Amino acid sequence: MASQLKSLYEDLGRSFYSKPSDLKKCAALLPRLKIGLIEAGLLLPQGDVNLGDLVVARDILEIGAFCSIRSRDVPSFDRYFSQLQTFYTDYSESLPPSKREYPIRGLNLIRLLTQNRIADFHTTLESLDADVIAENPFIRHPVNLERWLMEGSYSKVWNAREEAPAEEYKFFVDSLMGTIRNEIASCEEVAYESLPLKDAATLLFFTNQSELLKFAQTRGWQVDLTGAKILFKKKGEEKMEIPKQRLIAASLAYARELEQIV
Repeated sequence: MASQLKSLYEDLGRSFYSKPSDLKKCAALLPRLKIGLIEAGLLLPQGDVNLGDLVVARDILEIGAFCSIRSRDVPSFDRYFSQLQTFYTDYSESLPPSKREYPIRGLNLIRLLTQNRIADFHTTLESLDADVIAENPFIRHPVNLERWLMEGSYSKVWNAREEAPAEEYKFFVDSLMGTIRNEIASCEEVAYESLPLKDAATLLFFTNQSELLKFAQTRGWQVDLTGAKILFKKKGEEKMEIPKQRLIAASLAYARELEQIV
């Protein structure tokens, strides 16, 4: 491995493992490191390659995957995960196990859930050993999330945030909760004319009123702070102007066409 690439790798390690991680410095180093990996034939390795260099390349890509999640850059995480597949599959028997492999695989599974790619979720899951699915906490967590989502056990999904096996998992659980809140809100709009603020916050898993009020604004709900309740606009009560002249003209034209056919 070139001395410059090794030096950049050491700088990346110091930036990533610092408390807190220097994500800005990592973001600056990672593109230079990936160029170095391409030049060294290590980004997409083929043939006989030094195993020590492959371990370093894998480590760089894994750090990139974690930095992407910490920076809330999902497309970047997707790219790093794709590049890691060569190391996790083709070189799985040659390289020593990585302690980051299953945390990253688990993050990818939750990513698929947040994007509602359920078929891809199950296809990816089928590529893993049954023992790993049953026993590895980083894989079991997204498996449980998927089951609870299918059951509609949203409170369990909410509680799973605090039970996440790694801090990075919370980002995707929060994303899932955003989708769940919108589904619950759509049901509330149909089922209720109004709801007390406290009850609405409980149903939508908000811990404080300010979060609820921001959400209500995005949904276009009317908030009665004096009465401490939310008013839902019933869709059936929305005024709709009926285009009478166009309907009459269309009916007459249709009648004339029928006469011609007869």
